Amino acid sequence: MPTFANPVLAGSHPDPSVCRVGADFYLVTSSFAYFPGLPVLHSRDLVNWRPLGHVVDRPTQVSLTGLDVSDGLWAATIRHHDGMFYVVVALARGRQGSTTYLFTASDPAGPWSDPVVLDAAGIDPSLFFDDDDRCWFTACRDAAEPAVTGPGELYMRELDLDTLALTGPTHALWYGAMRGAWVEAPHVYKRDGVYWLIGAEGGTEHHHAVTAARADTVTGPYATDPRSPLLTHRHRGAAEPIHNVGHVDLVDTPAGETWAVALAVRPIEGTHTLGREVFLVPVEWTPRGPVFAPDAGHVQLSERLPAGTDAGPRPDAPVRYTFDGPTLGPDWAGLRGPVDEHVSPRPGQGGLTLRLSPEPLTSTGTPAFVARRQQHVRLRAATRIRCAATPDQAAGLVVFQHQRQHATLSLTADASGTPQVVLTAVEAGVATRLAATSVSDIEVVLAVDSDESGYTFRVEDEGTWATLGGIERPFFSTERAGGFVGVHLGLHGVGDSGEALVRWFTYTPGASDRP
Repeated sequence: MPTFANPVLAGSHPDPSVCRVGADFYLVTSSFAYFPGLPVLHSRDLVNWRPLGHVVDRPTQVSLTGLDVSDGLWAATIRHHDGMFYVVVALARGRQGSTTYLFTASDPAGPWSDPVVLDAAGIDPSLFFDDDDRCWFTACRDAAEPAVTGPGELYMRELDLDTLALTGPTHALWYGAMRGAWVEAPHVYKRDGVYWLIGAEGGTEHHHAVTAARADTVTGPYATDPRSPLLTHRHRGAAEPIHNVGHVDLVDTPAGETWAVALAVRPIEGTHTLGREVFLVPVEWTPRGPVFAPDAGHVQLSERLPAGTDAGPRPDAPVRYTFDGPTLGPDWAGLRGPVDEHVSPRPGQGGLTLRLSPEPLTSTGTPAFVARRQQHVRLRAATRIRCAATPDQAAGLVVFQHQRQHATLSLTADASGTPQVVLTAVEAGVATRLAATSVSDIEVVLAVDSDESGYTFRVEDEGTWATLGGIERPFFSTERAGGFVGVHLGLHGVGDSGEALVRWFTYTPGASDRP
């Protein structure tokens, strides 16, 4: 039987939501404080995904300034109805939902509209279009009487599609299947006249689980599915390669199958660095309701292909960025706003101009920083960079988990003006200089190798490689740094003035054994 490899989207792609239009599938994920925000991806087989663009690609749409990396745009839902795409999302501040936005577009590749602010509390908003073309908004919020019902409440209001405003009464739908656990990530589906409310409980860590309730009318009352949890890995041992499974969204294929996209992580000895990834799980509808992973009973690294598809294996090919186009491309993102002021590709010449900024990586502003997701445990990321730096200037590679948890390998200068490369680790916002070495030129190759044990930082000077040091892998883990994101690898520059020339950047999976 033909199979595919999970995850179908590796690296930090949390909280997936999916919809289908004809033979085309569209998916969005959380982006937190990264900009552009809310990536939109397209597939014809649910296995191979290509980026289309972003919902939030203009700073006038949403302000992310001042936000922690793990705040920002949380858990969007994408839906399509009557020729229009809808994305609804919560903006989080201080780990709490602050504003709910609704975006629309006739083309999922964009442009997307400026947002409509909805009168809605909480997080994890979703939309459901019923057979009568009425649209229902759901989200989760704090329960009014947590001692009685549990801490979280899923609620519903109607969305007026003409005014794009919530209207009518608020319906409290469900408080979850697990008393004492917060219920979130609501999505409503209709099957054979029955409304199914699928949620997530237990938090997005080890106890994460998919639970469900059902009703005869869209506004309830909803009764807990006694089979809950319908999908979880919380009971599986340390040898299980996939953990934290939950936050699903369901989609039907043209062949009549149902599949779920779910988030999960792949920990190594109890910690993970890649972030929450997108896994694809088969779903079978029975008289009792949906059955997730009906054959195995759990999410698998190798799964059968969806019927009617001939998706081949996804090669882990190396990527070389020469920056000779007009834009950085969809792999790259900055923090909290456009980085055009700091970063400029050089069309026709190749290379990237990186203008230094006094804004440090530890700030909650927009530093001179661009990065791409780390999607493989074993890899080499490298760049050739030129910078006539002073002791107060630096530019180079960064392994970035959080503004308070990252490491830089920077080309700078010592007090005498001699070029040097410095390895610095930042933990809990405190910088520690780990190593430094003088180099003969203001242009060097910087590299970081990653594997199961950690990250090793190297510099090539006049054809000779030198190792500056290593940092154990758990340093960059979500468990140690906190928050909800995975590691990003990229470029940074700091200084009151000046610039660096980045000639290229390479990302090579499986190459961490190079000298």
